[in-house]
Amino acid sequence: MGKLDGKVAFITGAARGQGRSHAVKLAHEGANIIAVDICAPVESAPYAMASAEDLQETVRLVEAAGGKIVSRIADVRDLAALSAAVDEGVEQFGRLDIILGNAGVCTYGKLATMSEEQFDEMIEIDLTGVWKTVRAGAQAMIDAGNGGSIILTSSTAGLRNLNEIGHYVTAKHGVTGLAKALANELAPHNIRVNSLHPSNCETMMMTNTGVIKMFRPDLENPTLDDAKDGFASIHLLDTPWVQPEDVSNAILFLVSDDARFITGAAIPVDAGMLAK
Repeated sequence: MGKLDGKVAFITGAARGQGRSHAVKLAHEGANIIAVDICAPVESAPYAMASAEDLQETVRLVEAAGGKIVSRIADVRDLAALSAAVDEGVEQFGRLDIILGNAGVCTYGKLATMSEEQFDEMIEIDLTGVWKTVRAGAQAMIDAGNGGSIILTSSTAGLRNLNEIGHYVTAKHGVTGLAKALANELAPHNIRVNSLHPSNCETMMMTNTGVIKMFRPDLENPTLDDAKDGFASIHLLDTPWVQPEDVSNAILFLVSDDARFITGAAIPVDAGMLAK
């Protein structure tokens, strides 16, 4: 018996990183998965997005964990595509219980000189795209009448400033507020909504050259190992970063009945960063 037997989760950004980890973790606990990812470049991002092959690997891993999965390539900026994926999954699995607004990007630069295009792209993906994720699935949860759990992936940058990523800070603070507003709106339907706030997480979003350079601006071509002490310095606990699985463990708790009275909360998975 798993904690999520018979439940269905809709996950964005599921092709790799945290999204893949969440999909596999929830499948191990009995959930079926509706998985989407853009599988295409994002113009301002200084690192490659996941590929269609990455999404297929998520499919393989979910099925190996015992779950069924509907996977589709979809951009979180495209509400129609997200809604179509949800509709297909609900038709196949019969319900929707969990929404994980996980997809996001991180780009770099100063707000005072940033291009309009770069700022807009960040807000459209990391904030508006999270709202569209919820918009695509919330009505199915309401109609089913089973309650549910929605987790919006914010960041430690959704609770404090981090330099050089002010547009990301802006978007992630918005996600924090979005979760609180939705928690109030959806509580009459017994749907819980929380935001999750990871610190550095060892995924492509963090291990790319743009982030590494932020931690070691003194080096022309720093490696991840060069920046390791810098990553660790922002934490209370002795680690440079958390792993996707650490975030997935928090996700599992929050979407399960173990957290049945937790809603409207901002939950850090940050090795003590916000307390330092």
